[in-house]
Amino acid sequence: MWEEYIGYIPDSQELIKLLLSIVIGGIIGAEREYRSKSAGFRTLILICVGSTLFTIFSIELGGKDSPDRMAANIVTGIGFLGAGAIFRDVNNITKGLTTATIIWITAALGVGIGVGHFILITLATALLLVILTGFPYLEMMIDKKHQIRNYRLYLQHKDQISDIEMLFKTCKLKAARIKHIRKEGKIISNWEAGGSEKNHSEFINQLFLKHELADFEF
Repeated sequence: MWEEYIGYIPDSQELIKLLLSIVIGGIIGAEREYRSKSAGFRTLILICVGSTLFTIFSIELGGKDSPDRMAANIVTGIGFLGAGAIFRDVNNITKGLTTATIIWITAALGVGIGVGHFILITLATALLLVILTGFPYLEMMIDKKHQIRNYRLYLQHKDQISDIEMLFKTCKLKAARIKHIRKEGKIISNWEAGGSEKNHSEFINQLFLKHELADFEF
């Protein structure tokens, strides 16, 4: 009776897929929202649900000949969303790569739900949460051993460049000159240096103690 007015009533399997996509997208989105990321709770739910719907429709409309016709375009659409999440900050450092990757993998989870791989999707979501919550601590441990920092030093005279280069070596930092600019009677010296957090701290302390700088940034 209702089908005459509505045209189509989703079966229980399709409803389960939609509900699961909301749950999966919500779990991942809650973690991102907690960390105040640009793609948060609602965004990732919508991405997961949308990918699930496109996959369901693709299977039904494509039939046996081309069941992936619509689903294949999910990758293209998600690519645009992911690209919008990547940006460069004022220090020319690329940010948003993790967020873009989360958008991509959430869409993949939605596709998996759409084709009915519930156990695989549950395991993949659990693994993703372990990576998002546990690996930052591992990254912090790695960063303490090796960090890449960009230093901008405002020097009083040109002779200080060789002194700064020697100081990098003394503090066991592997440094490379990026560029030097003369502006308003001062030399702006840009460096990229890699080393442990302890060595970077020692370098900064030595800058304060032994070198007369107009200013510096890192």
